[in-house]
Amino acid sequence: MGDISATAAAPLLRIEGVSRVFRMGEVEVPALVDVDLTIETGEFLVILGPSGSGKSTLLNLIGGLDCPTGGQVWYDEQDLAIADDKTLTGYRREKVGFIFQFYNLVPTLTAYENVQVATELAENPLDPAETLALVDLADRADHFPAQLSGGEQQRVAIARALAKRPELLLADEPTGALDLPTARSVLGILQRLNRERRLTVVLITHNQAIAGIADRMVRLVSGRIAESRANENPIAADEVVW
Repeated sequence: MGDISATAAAPLLRIEGVSRVFRMGEVEVPALVDVDLTIETGEFLVILGPSGSGKSTLLNLIGGLDCPTGGQVWYDEQDLAIADDKTLTGYRREKVGFIFQFYNLVPTLTAYENVQVATELAENPLDPAETLALVDLADRADHFPAQLSGGEQQRVAIARALAKRPELLLADEPTGALDLPTARSVLGILQRLNRERRLTVVLITHNQAIAGIADRMVRLVSGRIAESRANENPIAADEVVW
């Protein structure tokens, strides 16, 4: 989905002057410094940076898993930076889907049951079988994680995140444990969900090659945004090479 359609809608989330400082004894370690960022509805955004650049901290703030030391994180006119625990829990439960590098599936549950767990927390969930079909795993619904490849397990994790119908999908190094062909498959699913369902996707990675599939790339260096660049012609996921 290109920038024109993405920016035509109201921003989904606005980050204004955000800083995050971690205290280790008497030492203060700044993870983010005065970050301004707008995430558009329906956008595919890649946040790029090396280890220690602050990208995971930023993703945690976007997802309501953490609160900034300073600044605002606006979602639907609600400042998540000062929201109480109940508000943040509701935001995470109803609005955000999370995908991590390591799939965090329950090993004693089938693929279907792993997705079903997520639907039990949602007000208007998708059917687990329908959700697995969206990630091309309809025929693997009765398999346990140990019976699935790494790519299949990551697709189950994507289905689990999708099952509650989130407005925002956050992916933390989702291809970090995958080989290139498998990574292309996972990225292709994220790209298709973004384009066909207008699902806003924010993906963090250290891998420069992945930035090409996004509508926009933001580069973090030492907790600051060093570059923000729109991509007028995103490539297809199966063209990614590293």
